[in-house]
Amino acid sequence: MGVDIAKAALAAGHAVVATGRDPERVSTAIGAHDDLLAVKLDVTDPADAQAAVQAAVERFGRIDVLVNNAGNFYAGFFEEIRPQDFRAQVETTLYGPMNVTRAVLPVMRAQRSGLVVAISSTAGIVGQEFCTA
Repeated sequence: MGVDIAKAALAAGHAVVATGRDPERVSTAIGAHDDLLAVKLDVTDPADAQAAVQAAVERFGRIDVLVNNAGNFYAGFFEEIRPQDFRAQVETTLYGPMNVTRAVLPVMRAQRSGLVVAISSTAGIVGQEFCTA
């Protein structure tokens, strides 16, 4: 979904900072574009979030929209999913957006504008078989 959002924003003439744990994979997935900056970001690491925000501001001067879209998924019965997998999912899907939003908000507040978009999963609303995490 993140690749599609980035491509649509670029096609509409916007500058995009696309992030992922491997910026080369991000660039390859989206394709070359003058208004694209691919940056390393592990959302579970607050220092990565700060560095990504700094890179965005250095390149484009501002941040108008943040799309929190990172996610992961561990399927299985409750007793079969390892505790570290539960923790990884919560770190990515809950604390990850908090880390990135916390890093971006000072920039948006200084600009006196900005939009934060949080994309979540229906799994938070509707339970499914094998989706206990």
